[in-house]
This record gives sequence, C-alpha cells and structure tokens, in this order.
Amino acid sequence: MTEIQFIKKQSGLSDKNISNTLELLKEGATVPFISRYRKEKTGNLDEVEISGIKKSWESFLEIEKRKESILKSIDEQGVLTPDLKSRITASFDLTQLEDLYLPFKKKRKTKASVARENGLESLAKIVMAQRENDLEYKANQYTNSDIATAKEALLGAQHIIAEWVNEHTGVRNSIRKLFQRKATITSKVIKGKDQLSDAKVYEMYFDHSENLNKIPSHRLLALLRAEKEEIIRLKITIDKDEALDRIDNFFVKSENKDCTDVIFAAIADSYTRLLGPSLASETLQEAKQKADKTAIGVFSENLKQLLLAAPLGEKRILGIDPGFKSGCKIVCLDAQGKLLHNETIYPHPPQSKTTEAIKKIKSLVNAYHIEAIAVGNGTASRETERVVKKVPFDKDVKVFIVNESGASIYSASAIARAEFPDYDVTVRGAVSIGRRLADPLAELVKIDPKSLGVGQYQHDVNQTQLKAELDDTVMHCVNSVGINVNTASASLLSYVSGIGPKLAENIISYRTEQEGISSRTQLKKVKGLGAKAFEQGAAFLRIKNGEHPLDNSGIHPERYALVTRIAKDLNVSIDELTGNSSLIDRIPLNNYVSDDVGLPTLNDIKKELKKPGLDPRSSIKIFSFDETIRTISDVKTGMKLPGIINNITNFGCFVDIGIKESGLVHISKLANQFVKDPNEVVKLNQQVITTVTSIDEERKRIALSLID
Repeated sequence: MTEIQFIKKQSGLSDKNISNTLELLKEGATVPFISRYRKEKTGNLDEVEISGIKKSWESFLEIEKRKESILKSIDEQGVLTPDLKSRITASFDLTQLEDLYLPFKKKRKTKASVARENGLESLAKIVMAQRENDLEYKANQYTNSDIATAKEALLGAQHIIAEWVNEHTGVRNSIRKLFQRKATITSKVIKGKDQLSDAKVYEMYFDHSENLNKIPSHRLLALLRAEKEEIIRLKITIDKDEALDRIDNFFVKSENKDCTDVIFAAIADSYTRLLGPSLASETLQEAKQKADKTAIGVFSENLKQLLLAAPLGEKRILGIDPGFKSGCKIVCLDAQGKLLHNETIYPHPPQSKTTEAIKKIKSLVNAYHIEAIAVGNGTASRETERVVKKVPFDKDVKVFIVNESGASIYSASAIARAEFPDYDVTVRGAVSIGRRLADPLAELVKIDPKSLGVGQYQHDVNQTQLKAELDDTVMHCVNSVGINVNTASASLLSYVSGIGPKLAENIISYRTEQEGISSRTQLKKVKGLGAKAFEQGAAFLRIKNGEHPLDNSGIHPERYALVTRIAKDLNVSIDELTGNSSLIDRIPLNNYVSDDVGLPTLNDIKKELKKPGLDPRSSIKIFSFDETIRTISDVKTGMKLPGIINNITNFGCFVDIGIKESGLVHISKLANQFVKDPNEVVKLNQQVITTVTSIDEERKRIALSLID
C-alpha cells in the first residue's frame, strides 16, 4: 500500500488532492498557508482536511518505521521467512504488527523458556498433534536431572503451549474483538481510602461497573485518575467461559483425552496468566486513547474559542488585579499595551480605603486618558467592580470583567520577566489582565494553554498529542486573524506560518533597529528570513499604513501584480479599488483565471479588497452580573441569572454567574432538543441567561439550565 492509498483509505479524498497536498507538505509548507494560498493545487481543501492528510501521512511514516524495526530484529535472529516478511510488509495496522512480532520479541526468563531449556518443546508439539495414546509413557521419556517425573514434563509442555496460545495471531484477534465489544470496567475503593476527604470527589466510583465500550470519555479519565491517586482499583473483564470456548476451537481437533486435557489446562493457564491480562491492558489503553482524543478535541475547541474571543482593540486601558488584604494592583496601558504607570489601592478590608481608591482611579483615568477598565475575575473581583462603578468619571468609561486564568502563570514566566524585568509579579499579572481585554489572542499565546482553565482532564491525557493539537490550534487562530508585525510579541510572531521562535526574535530585533517595518518586502532583510519563510508567512503579517496598500491585507505578495493588473483594467489605483464594493463587484473574475490562479483564489482576493485587514473576530459586548448575588448562599432555586460560559466539556458547560463557584449546565439542560455535542449549541464566552435548578452548598455545586 502506498502512502496515498493509505491516506485515501482514511480520508476518502481523491488521489490528486492527496498527492498535491503531500507535495506541498513535503516542501515544508504549513497547513494554514496551504489552505489559504494553495487552493487550486489542493482542490480547495479546507484546513481540517489538510491537517487530516498531514496526520495520516505521519501515521503512515510511523508504521513504516516500526515495520522496518521489526523486520530487522527478526532477520537478525535468522528466522525471517518469506511468508512472515510478506505478512509484515503487507500490514498497516500497528496492533497486527505487534501480534506478528510477539513470538520473536526478546523475553525475560519465563516458565515456557525454562521448559524449552529442559528439552520439552518436542513434547509440547506431540501434545498439540493430539495423536499420542499413552501420553504419560511418552512424557517419561523426557525426564532428566531437572525433570523428575512425567507429570513435571507435561507441566513444562503445558507452559510452552500456553505461550503458543498467547502468541497465536488468530486467537489474539478473536479475544481482542470480544474485549472490544463486551469488556466491563469495574472499580472498587481501596480499603480505608473511602474515609479520606480527598477521595469524596470519587465517591460514585467506589463500587462502579459499566461496559467499557460505552463509557463516556470524561468518566473513564476520572476513573483512571482515581486509580492513579490510589483511591480505587480497576479491573477489565469479559466472560471467561466464552473466551475459553473461542480459544478451544482454535486448538482442540480430536477426542484424545490425554492430549486435550493438557491443552485445555494450557489454554486456561494462558488466558489467566498471559492472554487475558495482556488484552485487558491493551483494551483499556485503546479506550484511554479514544478518551484522550475526545478530551483533547474538547480542549482544542475551547482554546480556539478563547483565543478568538472578541477584542476591544487598540484602546488605552486601566487593568486591575483585584485583592483584599494585599490590595488591588492597578496598571495604566497605552493603546499598544505599553505599561505607563502602576500602583496599588486598598478599597477592601482590612484597610477599607474605598474613598481614596475611588479618587485614585478617577485621577488615573484622567491623567492617562483611559478609555476602558479591565477587572480580573479572581478573588475580590465583584467587590472591586462595585467600587469602580461608583467612580464619578468625567466621560463614558466602560468596565469589563476579564477572565484572569493563567495570569499568575504568565507573571512568573520567563516571557514576563523578559518583558518587564524591573517589575514584580503583581504588576505583570495586572498588565496581562489589561492586555487580554485589548487583544485576548496576543496575550494568551504567552501562556501554556493547560493553565487557561478551559480543558477537560488536560493533565491526564497523552501530553505529546495534547501539545501537538494545541500548538496546531494556536497556529490556526493566529494565522486566521493576521498579526501586526510592528506590535506583536515574540510569542505571537512565533506562531505565524513559517516563522517560529528564532525568526520571531530576529524580526523584533530588526524592527527595533529600523524603528519599525514599513513594507512586507522589507521582511526579506530580516536575518534568516529566506524565500521559503517569506512565502509561508508574509501574507499573515500585517503592516498598518505600509508602503504598499495591500500590506495590511490578507492578499499574498505573490498576487500584488495580479491586483495591480485588475486595478489598471478598471482604470483606478489600488487605493481607489480597495474598499469600493461596487467597483470590486464589477471585476470579471473569469478574465483573470490562469494555470496557477483559479476562482477560489480570485474570490478570496475580492473578499479582501472589500474589507482589507478585517479582524474576523466578533465585537466585544458589555456584560453585568446580578448585583444581588455575591456568594453561593445568595443563590436560590428558580432564580434566573446572567452568566458567561467559561468552560465546555462533552457532558455540558460551566457558567460563571459572578461568584467563586461556576454552575454546571448538564448536556441534557442545554436545549429543548437532543444535544450530542455541547459545542453545537453553546460557545465559550457566550453571554447567557440561566435558571438555577439545584444548589448543594456543602459541596459547592450549582446546577443550571439553559432551557426556557
């Protein structure tokens, strides 16, 4: 099977689309670049389809690498037959490959290997042939100084047969399917652990059982976490009699009781000691992989929504990191996010200098021409918001509550220290809160996504896969928005197609030396930014008021000549064409179709010309929590409360209603109709009106509903 056939089997796409996309990937092109600027070559595949091709290709390479390793190992043992080589070469299933390799894996000392050392393999073959009528007499011929009796000889032969049973590919496939369809996962609390306070969260799993094939991903991950924390023990089982019957059918071919008794015993031993535990572990691992994939998908979608949250834009912002005893740290930022001023106010107990705080906020707003205020949503958030709203501003100043998840992680990071070497963590945290209001994407890329509070069991899933998926998600978001090359941080620039961390630093060094970058062409002068990097990244880097009118658009520099020709044909300049919808609609696109430019690219150019540099993100909306709700004690069943969705899982979503505890809207309470995926009906940061359905004040849990 070729790589194209392998990918086609998984994707269902055409050979041509796959082949052309693979060619671009092998040349080092990124997924965002291919999906946006090579539509004609890929057959207009979208980012998801291209990413799928990339992942399938990587899987193909992984399988080929494993086959090569297996073939080499078996060949070095001198036992690689043409038939075995053919079977390994033809396989594109990692599980099947491991089954084929199992008999040839180097093993530690086993009962079977000891029996072989004692010369009992030929006796095992006699038993398996099932033709010997006096097995005890035959077994006596295998006694020696290490094997005293026929019974011991037959036990040794049984151990060898047990190993053969375990390594039989047909048996493993048959029992594997049984596990995949009918395995039950059972959990039991470890004696004494049920009394631990930390164990209460797992109480529902103290005595639990369900079909492993049907268990939701979040429940399996919770069970595995409880097992890891040594609260419960897990067991994966199937009906043993059904399994043994299946295995018997593979080996028992006669009614020779002497031989079949040994075979039955070997099968039972093999299942109990080798095959059962091996396939139980494998089945659990497969279930874990599926659960990981689901959880990572949920996390990725949440992260995407968080990063693409509505920005306030380039405004002068006063950021507040609220606190009680330690006070509220205030920072004043200019429209580009530069720190202008910082200090601390103490409006809350024990100092309670509220009047002084109000005067100070008003003074800073006037002094630094502040246009909006960002208040972190952590400790003392609501109290601080109420203080801010008491300030008698001389102008309209909007107040926003900003999710501060991960701000403390950022403030202590190397990135923050590099940005603000002369300030402590409190100042850096407040700056992060203020900048998040202006541009969530630009600020959040500096923080490990796992610290942003929108994941589901993110520390329990495969970390390599999680990082790869989240990196892809961040790259997608950054490139879908486009980046101001003169204001972007190194963190943000590093996610631009074709750039990476090193070139990002070089861009910043160059723009500092040159006091700004005035054209995309100028990017070619950046150290290390060659033709390939320019091709991949230039169109995602925007330059406001640049030398070329298209430098602040999503139109690739390679198409500037085409746009110039279009404008010339219309007897206008590019400046006159840009933004002129009636004129743009008159462009006869078919006149400009060529071998490398088709209607997909031309339509994209037309769209960009109408609204060059348009931010695809929505506009930010003012939001207010219910002022009468300050703690969970104020929440009552039946209340209708405004809230903001702050996390989405595959079993529902969590809603911030303005207190420490977020409420849960179970998937069954999201809509009047059946909901399979919560992301179909709700989005992160969505403003909603919820109904309180129940409150468990002791366990700090609030149940909400979005059904009218």
